[in-house]
Amino acid sequence: MTRLHIKNGRIVDPANEIDEVGDVFVVDGKIVSVISSPDNFSADRVIDADNRIVCPAFIDLCARMREPGQEHKGTIASETHAAVSSGISTICYPPDTQPVIDTPAVAELIQQRAQQVNKIRIFPLGALTVGLQGQRLTEMLSLKRAGCVGVSNASTNNDNTDVLKNALAYARSCDMTVFLQVENTHLSSNGVAHDGAISTRLGLSPIPETAETIAISQALLLIEDIGGPVHFGRLSSARSVALIAEAKKSGLPVSADVGICHLHLSEMDVDGYNSDCHLRPPLRSQRDREALCQAITSGAIDAICSDHQPHDNDAKAAPFAETEAGASTIELLLPLVMNLVRKKIFSLQDAIAALSCRPAAVLKTGGGSLSPGLSADIAIIDPEQHFSVEENHLISAGKNNPFVGWELVGAVTHTIFEGELVYQSNISS
Repeated sequence: MTRLHIKNGRIVDPANEIDEVGDVFVVDGKIVSVISSPDNFSADRVIDADNRIVCPAFIDLCARMREPGQEHKGTIASETHAAVSSGISTICYPPDTQPVIDTPAVAELIQQRAQQVNKIRIFPLGALTVGLQGQRLTEMLSLKRAGCVGVSNASTNNDNTDVLKNALAYARSCDMTVFLQVENTHLSSNGVAHDGAISTRLGLSPIPETAETIAISQALLLIEDIGGPVHFGRLSSARSVALIAEAKKSGLPVSADVGICHLHLSEMDVDGYNSDCHLRPPLRSQRDREALCQAITSGAIDAICSDHQPHDNDAKAAPFAETEAGASTIELLLPLVMNLVRKKIFSLQDAIAALSCRPAAVLKTGGGSLSPGLSADIAIIDPEQHFSVEENHLISAGKNNPFVGWELVGAVTHTIFEGELVYQSNISS
């Protein structure tokens, strides 16, 4: 029987409305008590969290680890090591691997690899259609039995509303959430940057805001007719936030997330053809960025995700329009969120909720809190730790990080997964 005692920390557990200094007690991988000590408790290990934040470990609703199929960009082993350094215990795995997660065998392979590493919990998303080709629906019930927590189009776009309608109906019959990242391909065409002054000046093909908002509106009408639940991933515009907020107000079973880059960066960061800021959806206006941040407080956006996409150097070395979209961000998820808390963009409680209990509610798999009886997935944060983001210190195999050179304050010192210490920073006690 293994017993862990985390003492003197500021416990922040939004799901249970706890924000006070106290202790957490763990026995055999489960939380047994918070604040008050169990009778006759004797710890095998004690972690002093004085002047630190103790909270549920984080749930990342979108992170690619490139395995199977693109191991030259990253592996489950390399990227989970990066993830736990940011306090992440659970990852939602998009289906655009090679091969695609459209059969139980691929879903099972990914979970087996995660179990071998044994640092993190991976929930795969099954493909919405076979090969993500947007034509024939996958065997969703088989994917669910193989451990998939939902089905998704990943970042591939399908303008066939009949297929989407049938997919929503099938997923609902299987009690599965549909995860959508939507974009109208007729409007986005071959675009690579937000349709604004920067793309015009740089001569980059534009992606208008309406490519996202029209696709969201179309999906919402189908949800109104068919039902859900449906999760919209990686919102990028103020108008998208307004559409989701209105849908929630009217009672539609929808939720949404935003990638961490879109809370910090805007189209201005593309200036100079910075390929590390080539993202999909694109970075939009400063007004859009501010609306996305405000939506964390209002609840229009449920979760903040890393949208982690590691690339090799060649993928970002071409002219901007020819580079691959995506940024390697998973190990900076918590520090970047803490940066926004320090700037009073939103509260610490809202920040922790958007990383823990809110994404847990989207997945419907439990977790996301420090409730007794749950798996002891815990992050300990030093809110005053200063550090500079340096490429040669990044843990991820992907060095395509738009925040290199930034000075950040706030970092994870310990990550505990199922009661076991899977990460401890060099400066931790």
